[in-house]
Amino acid sequence: MTEDSERILSRDVKATLIPHGELMELPEGTRVTITHRLGGNYTVMTENGMFRIGGEDADCIGEDVEKPDFDTSAEAADGPPDTDAVWSQLKKVFDPEIPVNIVDLGLVYSMESVEKDEGGYKVLVAMTLTAPGCGMGPSIAEDARSKVVQVPGVSEAQVDIVWDPPWNQDMISEEGKMELGLI
Repeated sequence: MTEDSERILSRDVKATLIPHGELMELPEGTRVTITHRLGGNYTVMTENGMFRIGGEDADCIGEDVEKPDFDTSAEAADGPPDTDAVWSQLKKVFDPEIPVNIVDLGLVYSMESVEKDEGGYKVLVAMTLTAPGCGMGPSIAEDARSKVVQVPGVSEAQVDIVWDPPWNQDMISEEGKMELGLI
């Protein structure tokens, strides 16, 4: 690890324990080492284990809070959400232990946008995990939901974890396999 990756928390922060998925509070003054910067979130090591700090709390480790890379104006929110923007947001979601996004890992099975009766659009995502016992599943799904709902035109997002078909390595994209050194 480089000196640049070692930080001291500037304030208390909620963090997710890896791989169990429990939300815990890390106190101000805790020494952390950043091991991954993935999708705007940070995986850090402490003397008490590994945690994921959400991008919205990046300031506590001296990092900039990530800004959306699309038009967030009111005009952009009129009409259905841009499908490419939704997929782009899903590509910013990572299992904190694997340096490949959930789309290239082949974890996202479907994404659809449906118009709501009361107006706006709801995005429905079906995804799986690399292993059924992954305690981070709910955190990964919530990360996906929170990123999708940022897309203009999305008034609600629902991410469901499904197990059929079972995930296998053949579902990883070519780009993901290259990142993992599988090809």
